[in-house]
Amino acid sequence: MTELASKVYIVGAGPGDPELITVKGSRILRSADLVLYADSLVSEELIRSAKPGAQVLQSSGMDLEQQVELMTLAVQSGKSVARVHTGDPAMYGAILEQMSLLKLRGVAYEIVPGVSSVFASAAAVGAELTVPELTQTVILTRAEGRTPVPEREQLRKLAEHHCTVALFLSASLAGHVSREFLAAGWSPETPVAVVKRATWPDQQILRTTVEKLEADLQGAGITMHAMILAGWALDPGLTDRDQHRSKLYDKTFTHGCREGIGSGE
Repeated sequence: MTELASKVYIVGAGPGDPELITVKGSRILRSADLVLYADSLVSEELIRSAKPGAQVLQSSGMDLEQQVELMTLAVQSGKSVARVHTGDPAMYGAILEQMSLLKLRGVAYEIVPGVSSVFASAAAVGAELTVPELTQTVILTRAEGRTPVPEREQLRKLAEHHCTVALFLSASLAGHVSREFLAAGWSPETPVAVVKRATWPDQQILRTTVEKLEADLQGAGITMHAMILAGWALDPGLTDRDQHRSKLYDKTFTHGCREGIGSGE
C-alpha cells in the first residue's frame, strides 16, 4: 500500500453507499494514520476499511479548534490524516474554516472530491437535471434558516430563473420553500423529488409538487437528511416521450468527432 505524505487529506466519502467513494479517497482512507470522520453522515462500513492500528475518531462531539489541534499534532509528528466528510466537501462541508486554521499552523492539506448527494439523488430518481429546451442550468443552494444567505441569493430571487433548483439542508423549511417558489411565478404543479438519505439502505424517495411539498413531507415524516430537487426536469413523464434531444447525438449535427448526415438538406 502506498505510503501517504504527512498532511491532511480532506476526503469526500460520497453520499452514503460505501462503494461511491472515489478510488483515491478509498486509498487514502485505507492508508491514513489518523481518520477523523463525520460520524452521523459517513458510513461506518466505509470507516471500517481504515488500516489496522489507525487512530479512528468521530468528529461530531468536537468543536473546530479541537479537530484542527488533533490534525495538526498528527501531521507534526509525521502522520497522515484522512478528514472524511460526507458527499463532496466543497458543498456545505465547512472546510474553509478548517483550511484557514491549518494554513495558519503551517499544516499542508489536500482536498479529494467526492460524489455529492445532489447527483446521487438525481440518480436515485432517474433524472437528468439539464434537459435540452427545458432547462440548462442547475442552482445548488439552501433555504435560509438559522444560517442566513446573502440578500441577492434569497430563494425567491434564485427561483425567478425557472431552472432546476437543488436544495440542501432545507427539508425542515419546506413551507418557506414552497411559498418562495410560488412567489417567483412557479406553477403549483411543478414537479419536485425529495430523496432522504440518498444511497443509504433506508433511502426514501418522495414525488410531489411545489404546492404539495410541505404537506407531503410532513406526511412522510421527512425533516432532515434530504435533498429537494425542483423543476420540470424532475417530471417523471419525460422518459415516456421522445421530445428533448441534445445536439450531441443528433445525426444531422456536425462536431469535432462526427460529420452530420443530411445537415445541408
